[in-house]
Amino acid sequence: MSGRNFFGMNVSRRRFLATAGVLAAGAAGVTSAVHARKPFLINPCRDPALDALMDSPWLAKVWQGLDPAQVWDCHVHLAGIGDSSNGLMVGPRLQSLWHPVLYAQRLFYMNGGCVSTEPGTVDENYVRRLAVLAKNMQPGFKMMLFAFDWYHDDKGQATPGMSTFYVPDDYARRMAAAHPDVFEWVASIHPYRADAVDRLEAAAAQGARAVKWLPAAQNIDPSSRHCDAFFAAMARLRLPLISHCGAEKAAQSASMEYFGNPLKLRRALEAGVRVVVAHCATVGDDEDLDQHGGKRTSFELFTRLMETPEWQGRLFGDISAIVLRNRKPEVIRALLERDDWHERLLNGSDYPLPGILPLVSPGALASSGLLPPEAVADLETLREHNPLYFDLALKRALNWKGKTFPAKVFATRAFFENR
Repeated sequence: MSGRNFFGMNVSRRRFLATAGVLAAGAAGVTSAVHARKPFLINPCRDPALDALMDSPWLAKVWQGLDPAQVWDCHVHLAGIGDSSNGLMVGPRLQSLWHPVLYAQRLFYMNGGCVSTEPGTVDENYVRRLAVLAKNMQPGFKMMLFAFDWYHDDKGQATPGMSTFYVPDDYARRMAAAHPDVFEWVASIHPYRADAVDRLEAAAAQGARAVKWLPAAQNIDPSSRHCDAFFAAMARLRLPLISHCGAEKAAQSASMEYFGNPLKLRRALEAGVRVVVAHCATVGDDEDLDQHGGKRTSFELFTRLMETPEWQGRLFGDISAIVLRNRKPEVIRALLERDDWHERLLNGSDYPLPGILPLVSPGALASSGLLPPEAVADLETLREHNPLYFDLALKRALNWKGKTFPAKVFATRAFFENR
């Protein structure tokens, strides 16, 4: 790797591995590879064809009871470095060794996406690899590609210097149009923009299936009155909102961390918006706004919303990222046990995270009683070939005291087509 352009920047193997260690220990919350098989840090990005696993009983179970045409992965990130003249942007902090965690995250995202290191091809190859992975699933399977709007200040002005990354709506739309057999797209529109409602209406007319926010990274307070016109338009257009809740590790903005509080989404719910809480708020702590002080886990606050009767047809959660190492086994067990929630859970992979080897440990999940130990080796092999397939197979195999995620959790198409 030394002397070559690695994901848009010249990086020596020693420097990459040293920085990678920061992410593996810090962001993933682990310091050893006790449960992992080699390789542990670098995804070898093998051929997506699964000939080596054709006899795997775990692979055979993935699609049982599922119609692939109803399976839309509802949480997939577009990424790149902006070398395609399509408007993508990576923030300066992700390109600077003065911010080692963010710097390492950028390298890991690209490795998780198995992007070619050839200069000038990173953006293009990210999408190409993603399409190949999707086409190696069952015919009919699709992914929902996320755009990602700029950070905006409180007056609604875009602030690129404060942005972690930027993926234009138009780019997500065009990538979906280029591969309509495997891609759908999701807009990202900051509600403080003067043209927010106009952009929302245009996105809906152009086939956007939802709107994605990451409040802590974009400076969006979902409980602000500045969102009211946007929420009214979302309810009228019947577009769901997918909003990150809980702690945010991938696009850090510590000063805005409290914007990820699940309770702040009540304003959208009251406006009639269908809200999807990304990751079911399964990591982090937030202020208990109902108790005027004190903190609760973000998942506890999500649970409070889910148990509020008036939100039963309006509040949902996606189960992307719930299997990452920084999630406690207790939250996975709770999601498996809550049969009454399963109608309101939607599967997403949070790609490219499943392809980042240190972030998910099937062995650790097996040790927690959530996976059959005999499934671990096949799942780890599968990840090196197709992280999308791996994420789906892993969640289909999760089991706690006989409780599993039923097929309806993965059949998400109806939710996003029903407008």
